Amino acid sequence: MNLSDTIAAIATPLGEGGVAVLRVSGPAAFAVADRVFVPVGKSSQMPSAAASHTVHYGRVERDGRFVDEVLLTVLRAPRTFTREDTVEISCHGGLLPAKLVLDALLAAGARPAEPGEFTQRAFLNGRLDLAQAEAVADLIHARTELALVAAGEQLAGKLSQRIHRLRDDLLRVLAHVEAHIDFPDEDIAPDTREQLLAKLADGVAFMDELLRTADEGQILRRGIRAAIIGRPNAGKSSLLNQLLGHDRAIVSPVAGTTRDTIEETANIRGLPVVFVDTAGLRESHDAIEQEGIRRTRAMVAKAELVLHVLDATEPLSAEDEQFLAEFAGKKRILVLNKCDLPRAGDLQSPSFVSDAADGDCKSPARAIEVSCLTGAGLEVLKDAIKQAVWAGEIRAEMLQVAINSRHQDALQRARAATVQSADALRADATLELVAMDLRIAVNAVGEVVGKTTTEDLLDSIFSQFCIGK
Repeated sequence: MNLSDTIAAIATPLGEGGVAVLRVSGPAAFAVADRVFVPVGKSSQMPSAAASHTVHYGRVERDGRFVDEVLLTVLRAPRTFTREDTVEISCHGGLLPAKLVLDALLAAGARPAEPGEFTQRAFLNGRLDLAQAEAVADLIHARTELALVAAGEQLAGKLSQRIHRLRDDLLRVLAHVEAHIDFPDEDIAPDTREQLLAKLADGVAFMDELLRTADEGQILRRGIRAAIIGRPNAGKSSLLNQLLGHDRAIVSPVAGTTRDTIEETANIRGLPVVFVDTAGLRESHDAIEQEGIRRTRAMVAKAELVLHVLDATEPLSAEDEQFLAEFAGKKRILVLNKCDLPRAGDLQSPSFVSDAADGDCKSPARAIEVSCLTGAGLEVLKDAIKQAVWAGEIRAEMLQVAINSRHQDALQRARAATVQSADALRADATLELVAMDLRIAVNAVGEVVGKTTTEDLLDSIFSQFCIGK
């Protein structure tokens, strides 16, 4: 990426809509805009002559030919997202108008923006640190209000503030150790050593606190996968439709309607849950149905939660027993469907549920009665799903510092190096070894906010962004 380039991209999703927005950023943003924009009306001006944060009505032309009627916004550095001169053009929505305006901008001297390049420029120009830049992508991809809040807190710098404080604390310890290296005749006094060890212990405890948010952060960002399994016609597809709040899967009295997996995401008590409706589990000689069952087993293996649906109006079959035993090692909820109808004898007894405590293969950890016809029991099931994947309450402070997998890896390396430096200091090892481990810790912590990073890492992070952001 070359910051001397001026880049352009469509910032809104492709397709038909009321308005499409294009963004231009870089040192020649106004010059590029001047070549394509024709102001209309007394109050409109050429971009290069206009004041910052003003909007101008006109049209976009290419080689003297009309392209579209637009509103053009002038944003002068450094008060922009990228801290560069920026122009935003709002044209008529639709793939063709937006594409033609973009073509005009590219012909005027801009180049196509790479995925995430606007946000990457914001990072490189000091507008955002790396954790905040990642939060931009999290905001875009948020599928629940809780995920949106967590991304907003990270974008506001709540995590970054804690990381900067941790890094500063480690740097102060490192400076103290290096001062003694520079003056080897001065031994570290016992009380000073204890103070340094206490600061390192505080740092480790602080990192442990952040690391404990990793699982919650992963759930908020990508959700959890919940496989819906059971015999044909137990009500798996009906359950999926109820959980989604609309008809997604085909429901039929004919057994074996679902031959392949269906995936849809739902907001369950603020958590994104990817439900996977699977083919019915039964012994079959049909080649297509066998493939569906094979895929079901593969989905269960990847799922964090299993919803095992049983028809409560029918007695447990040998196949039910087989599959309940097969998936006994998974975190699961037993869903007893058709509770609006009389239940089968072996599912009426309270011992059916209580047997779970004894490890009986017939029962998972919890059984929930529902009716996919009437919706009865669905709210109780949603509560159980949330409790199965997220222990306790969702507190505001959790959302402020919910780290992602990259942060987790960096903090784990920083923690290990900090512990090693403390052990070396406690064992009276050479201070050079102590300092070496502390530098590793400082650098690893710095990776979270981009104080220490590599070009490959930046490319990997920003390549996951959409073009135009």
